[in-house]
Amino acid sequence: MIRIDAVWLATEPLDMRSGTESALARVVKVFGEARPHHAYLFANRRANRMKLLVHDGIGVWLAARRLNSGRFVWPRDGSTLSLTHSQLNALVLGLPWQRVGEAGVIKVV
Repeated sequence: MIRIDAVWLATEPLDMRSGTESALARVVKVFGEARPHHAYLFANRRANRMKLLVHDGIGVWLAARRLNSGRFVWPRDGSTLSLTHSQLNALVLGLPWQRVGEAGVIKVV
């Protein structure tokens, strides 16, 4: 089991031909560093493929996911976001992850 303490999403697309070294270089460029037990998510331009890079404290893991139909719900505002584990689970399934957790809570004032 790979421990993940924090999940970060980059909105700029990544070339899915990128291997571990290229993805790690992108993480350092976008986030400044690759922290142990942090996961970094990237999608391609069409948002039907994603790559997840995890630094486990010893080495680096790179996983890929492709949807057979549809797209991942991916923001395009040019920033980076922090996701919860519930939001990550929804995103990987292709569900609207922004509605999970605190992002979907309506409070009466």
